[in-house]
Amino acid sequence: MPFRTSITPLVRALSERGYEEPTPVQDAVLEEGTAMRDLLVSAQTGSGKTIAYGLAIAGTLLGEEERFSEAGAPMALIVAPTRELAIQVTTELTWLYAHAGAEIVTCVGGMDPRAERRKLDRGAHIVVGTPGRLRDHLERNALKIGALQALVLDEADEMLNLGFREDLEFLLEATPSERRTLLFSATLPKTIMAMAKRYQRNAMRIEVAKGTTGHVDIEYRAIRMAPNEVEHAIVNVLREAESPSAIVFCNTRESVRHLSSGLLERGFSVVTLSGELGQAERNQAMQALRDGRARVCVATDVAARGLDLPSLNLVIHAELPSDAETLQHRSGRTGRAGRKGVSALLVPISRRRKAERLLAEANISAVWSGAPSAETIRRLDEERLLSDPLLTEPASEEDLAAAKRLLETRSPEDLAAALARIYRSRLPAPEDVFDPGFGPDLKVAKEREFAGRERKGGEPGERGAGREQARGGPVVWFHMDVGRRNNADPKWILPLICRRGKITRAEIGAIKIYDRETKFEIAESVAKKFASAAEVSDGDDITISFADGAGGDAPPRGKFGGGKPGGPGGKGGKPFAGGKPGFDGPRAKKPFQRKGGRPDGAAASAPSGAPRDKPRKPRRPQD
Repeated sequence: MPFRTSITPLVRALSERGYEEPTPVQDAVLEEGTAMRDLLVSAQTGSGKTIAYGLAIAGTLLGEEERFSEAGAPMALIVAPTRELAIQVTTELTWLYAHAGAEIVTCVGGMDPRAERRKLDRGAHIVVGTPGRLRDHLERNALKIGALQALVLDEADEMLNLGFREDLEFLLEATPSERRTLLFSATLPKTIMAMAKRYQRNAMRIEVAKGTTGHVDIEYRAIRMAPNEVEHAIVNVLREAESPSAIVFCNTRESVRHLSSGLLERGFSVVTLSGELGQAERNQAMQALRDGRARVCVATDVAARGLDLPSLNLVIHAELPSDAETLQHRSGRTGRAGRKGVSALLVPISRRRKAERLLAEANISAVWSGAPSAETIRRLDEERLLSDPLLTEPASEEDLAAAKRLLETRSPEDLAAALARIYRSRLPAPEDVFDPGFGPDLKVAKEREFAGRERKGGEPGERGAGREQARGGPVVWFHMDVGRRNNADPKWILPLICRRGKITRAEIGAIKIYDRETKFEIAESVAKKFASAAEVSDGDDITISFADGAGGDAPPRGKFGGGKPGGPGGKGGKPFAGGKPGFDGPRAKKPFQRKGGRPDGAAASAPSGAPRDKPRKPRRPQD
């Protein structure tokens, strides 16, 4: 279906850009009955909204003419939430209105306001800007709005989320009441509906994308990982995809700085985008992505709106977004205008439920898996080498002569091996990663984690999580140099064991806390891997080793969930009882000695019901 607009300069511009058929939102705003009316449009990000409202206001601005008259006071004002989106809108409208002779001025924070005022003084047909900067120009009388015919609010929901409500209402109150108002938003919350009712006149509502349905052109992946392997997982996801450009989203500026430094050290070409950068630095980062000098952008959510890179095929959520809407806007940087893309969420063990909730709220079905393995990436590298232009392009006479000389001194195998080394040397090395093995698609792992939450009888000493599936299997006992005197508590011990050893709760058996130490069971199938990983401290200053009396080759063994730990010390500690992991039974804790009181441990022999001193709570290790 061709575009419905009859304005020749715009039709010509669309044809030159290869636009043959309109997207659903572009077609909807040009239907009969929409001309000259206020519009309230809900459409998914990446659906072509910029071109949609560019076409929608063309008739209002040009009328029966094909070219604009001399520029003076602006005829249209387009408001966007971020600098990047405003600049992107200017870029799109510049080529769309090129043959109509439109003068377009951009006014955004971070740029020189004096230069913007000079451009406004020279005249403009369309002004694009962010709410704060536009209000500033209005208050300083640099922006004349007496001739304004159309006002467009792009990504209105995001502008409200970013705290621009007061600025928006100022603009809506200040602009002529007879203007045409077009409000575009990915979602239509109550605040947007209230604003539309107040400031629009009999607006036609157009809803192209229902609710929060995810993009059909985006493949969502949920990547299981150990909490201390975030960078390793990102490296392998980037290496597997080998996307011409990718965005990695973090929640804070500090995370952006830390992750970008790590990726640069590994050999990736990286730029950053965050609120602490000036506009010039942001523009340089965007240009580096567009011309291929950089392939990875590490960004906060400031880049989740308005960023449109044709080569962007991969979005990675290094940290889970705060809500489903942010998830969709981040992911919407890829899969745009019919192109395919991948959105990968990195999900550590402790964040699984949040990831499931986000996906459910966004009505997204994700494929769960572990991070790509180093072996998989090496295999892909071999396949990519075979299709590399170095091998596929025709050889010149000079190349053939050099090859002949090389073959006289080296075997074909030596030369092929050297070529493989050179190819690998220019690529970041893949990382060895651990798959914790959880997720909705792994029913067994899920059942293990939730099994035993409610105690179903059994002998004292059977800890809750994972008991039903694992009971009876071989185990290895390990030792940790913290106990009750260090305020040992399963609330932080259990996650610490999982994190240090890169295992799941289903592979942990009984845990016994003593005064000065803690002993716990690990399934024998993962014991060696656990011992190797757990011996490296990640800042908690806790030593984990095989239990007393055993070395790495002959650790004490028993049945998973039962038996006494090997070595001395098996008598003074009680295993966890009941359904909750880490509940240490009804035995009273020994108080710490207080000034003028009984020595430590005296309260242990006090008669039942006797008052006890309240122990001080020492600082627990960081988990």
